[in-house]
Amino acid sequence: MKLTGRDAARFLLRPNPKAAGILLFGTDAMRVALKRAALVEALIGPAGAAEMRLERIAASDLRREPALALDALKATGFFPGPRAVLVEDAADATTPPLLSALAAWGPGDATLVVTAGNLTPGSALRKGFEAAKAAVAIGVYDDPPGRDEIEAALAKAGLARADRDATAAVEVLAHSLDPGDFGQFVEKLGLYKRGDPAPLSAADVEACAPPAAEAAAEALVALAADGEAGPLAAAFHTIGGSPTSLTIAAARYFRTLHAASSSPDGVDAALARARPPVFGPRRARMAAQARALGSRRLECALVLIVDAELTVRSSRPVPAAAVVEQLLIRLATLRSSRD
Repeated sequence: MKLTGRDAARFLLRPNPKAAGILLFGTDAMRVALKRAALVEALIGPAGAAEMRLERIAASDLRREPALALDALKATGFFPGPRAVLVEDAADATTPPLLSALAAWGPGDATLVVTAGNLTPGSALRKGFEAAKAAVAIGVYDDPPGRDEIEAALAKAGLARADRDATAAVEVLAHSLDPGDFGQFVEKLGLYKRGDPAPLSAADVEACAPPAAEAAAEALVALAADGEAGPLAAAFHTIGGSPTSLTIAAARYFRTLHAASSSPDGVDAALARARPPVFGPRRARMAAQARALGSRRLECALVLIVDAELTVRSSRPVPAAAVVEQLLIRLATLRSSRD
């Protein structure tokens, strides 16, 4: 069975225990991983992994030993409670053993949870899960979380009581932050409100929200990395920001791009491992920037940033704003420069 939109979101929050198997697939590995972690916890509870009610099988092992999935589904756990079998990084090559395990599934067996990368509509694995009556296939896309998902995240953090203004403010942040950043924000909000019996207020949300100045600084730096010198010059005087904060933001952003461009594992994998990880549309944009600039141009960018940072921080009187504006424009022109 194929689930999309609200039906998919509701299922991930409250999965049907009678489902034999669940396939999650998508282009963004980190988004898929976040959905998978929430799904597994919803299936077996927060203590399920510690109580050995979760078994992991690598897709490569399953190709060598096709019976692994079926054996794991039928196994009896040492601790009572629902069980799950997780197969990560699956592909069409693992379709036969997975579908065979689904066909043999019965009440009391573990739930089969499978994750995969981007699967086209013609993928054998995707078609198999969509056609199976007792299985579910869900595509994980870059859509912002819905109201149910936001409320569930707040409830999990102990913030089930919130006034209308606070709920609206959290929804705005949920739609503007990457999933990982939003999760960290909700966790911070839960710690901030711990022990406070009053409902969550807009003031609480504002106190824990990422500073707007940081977002504005990154917006300017991202324009520079895109090579948009014209829009950058106009935005610089509109958005503003302190010269020191802009140089810090530029250094952080371009170091991330350089590390991604230089990684032997590839740009996308490096951005996924960044601290904090880079998700969704922001990751797609940064990946494109890293590939377009390349390691050598990014090394030049870091030299320019260090020089500007030293100038701005020096004891000499300097026009700091003009120095940073010139820096950002020079960074924007790197895209068109020769190696």
